[in-house]
Amino acid sequence: MCGIAGMVTKLGRTVPEGLADRFAQRLAHRGPDGKGVFEAPGVLLVQARLAIIDLLTGDQPLHGPDGLVLVANGEVYNYRELRAELGEGVFLTRSDCEPPLHLYARRGLAGFDVLRGMYGIALWDPPRRRLVLCRDPFGIKPLYYVETNDGVAFASEPQALIGAGLLPAREDAAAVDELLQLQFTCGARTIFQGIRRVLPGETLVFEDAQLVERHRRPALPAVRERVSPADPLALLDHVLEDSLDLHQRADVPYGLFLSGGIDSSSVLAMMARLNERPVLAFTAGFPGTEVADERADARAATKAVGARHVEVAVSEGDFLEHLPAIAAAVDDPVADYAIVPTWLLAREAAKSVKVVLCGEGGDELLGGYGRYRGAMRPWPLARPLRRKGLLDGLGLLRASGRNWRAGIARAEAEARTQGGTRLIRAQRVDCADWLPHDLLNKLDRCLMAHGLEGRVPFVDVDVARFCLPLADGLKVRDGMGKWILRSWLERTLPEARPFAPKRGFSVPVGEWMSRHGDRLGPLVAASPAVAARCHGEAVRALFTHPRKETALAAWILLYYALWHRRHIVGLAPEGDVFHCLSTAA
Repeated sequence: MCGIAGMVTKLGRTVPEGLADRFAQRLAHRGPDGKGVFEAPGVLLVQARLAIIDLLTGDQPLHGPDGLVLVANGEVYNYRELRAELGEGVFLTRSDCEPPLHLYARRGLAGFDVLRGMYGIALWDPPRRRLVLCRDPFGIKPLYYVETNDGVAFASEPQALIGAGLLPAREDAAAVDELLQLQFTCGARTIFQGIRRVLPGETLVFEDAQLVERHRRPALPAVRERVSPADPLALLDHVLEDSLDLHQRADVPYGLFLSGGIDSSSVLAMMARLNERPVLAFTAGFPGTEVADERADARAATKAVGARHVEVAVSEGDFLEHLPAIAAAVDDPVADYAIVPTWLLAREAAKSVKVVLCGEGGDELLGGYGRYRGAMRPWPLARPLRRKGLLDGLGLLRASGRNWRAGIARAEAEARTQGGTRLIRAQRVDCADWLPHDLLNKLDRCLMAHGLEGRVPFVDVDVARFCLPLADGLKVRDGMGKWILRSWLERTLPEARPFAPKRGFSVPVGEWMSRHGDRLGPLVAASPAVAARCHGEAVRALFTHPRKETALAAWILLYYALWHRRHIVGLAPEGDVFHCLSTAA
């Protein structure tokens, strides 16, 4: 896990002076263990390293045949198998990121198709003056690029490209609409004008700094027919054990984020089986609030397997004090209130471990969301995903329309061409945007803010190959999602109570904001970002007369005001929410 950046210029142009240092400074939080730089005429590659595997010889850039040079962010989990296949004699290090160099040398771009892991890779091929950018199929690890008059530059975070002086921080209006209505943005376009994502599974090829090829490796398999195995629980057990075994490969201590829900409890159960030492699990809770506190469920599960359990109490004071810093950490914005406990859990976990496993992806791959059950209904009762924007109908927006849904509509159209049941199509839609651009993006930024690596064993191509084609009844049954995983967990760790009613994970941001509505309302309404898009009186009323059904809208506007202050205006997140909002312009 690291941060990478670089630039390749057009013929005759030079890399801006001092760019390597500016990149390294902007990515230092992602890689506190070291800095590596490769420079040649018109070429710059930079890596800030968080050392997880091959602590002694795994520094980057890595060098391969014919002058190939590689920097990477992430982990290639099947590196041992790939080394055995390629022959140990070709390797100079024990790094998990060296096999992609030799695969490319032997097979070209097709060599990336056998990688199993999470990664953003940049490879320089000098004989062809070729820059290759490659991202893992699910988009677990981020990678961005910008094309300028001088050439093409890339980085693990947009703020590194802006902070290095390659382009100004200007918003894309359509992406802002998506953020406010969806809480994330879709597709290759980011919220910053000129900065684009390398899409999940995408490989981009630049020659002489011009984009000449684009390939896409799908994360999800084609589904020709629904599968009902004779012993689905035994097969699921094998798939989970295989994925967890690979995701635990590390030369440093690791732990688990445990919510008390089905997904992370399943990861706990398998980790307890595979590890001789007690698992170290971290759980967030919200004492004294109305939301469901899952610490008791997590406590029972950890006690049953003999795990060590660290509980992190998240308070109203934490929310008000740290939210500006949290918004500053998530430069590709995600207005998901789970960023608050995720950031605070990461801060605590980083004191003990350098890697945590997490349960993200279980809902998407095994049909866990309630919205899937709505999508499964026969026409005309079926409900499309996200048919209504989060700010619609509240009288907030100065201008509103349906353009914010264009990205979701593209994902829906693509899912229809791939066939499958209504449930499978809904899963594909979520895996296209919601999973990479909300959940995985949030996890990456909140953990990397503390130099902590996050791993997601459900979000794996082999797990998807098993899960997606399963018959709908193995995913959704008796009004419950993830039926097969619940059944497996009932056998494996019954103390987790997988069939007990769950209220779902929530964060009491509405409660916390409601006690300060008289102060927050005018401050949020006065934010230049919010004032440009919303009616001030309606925003003030949203905070001063709070209702449960409008709490999410209030949260989104508060988050956006703080995000805009840091990433567009450029003000440091010094002080608490009230101080930052009062100095927003």
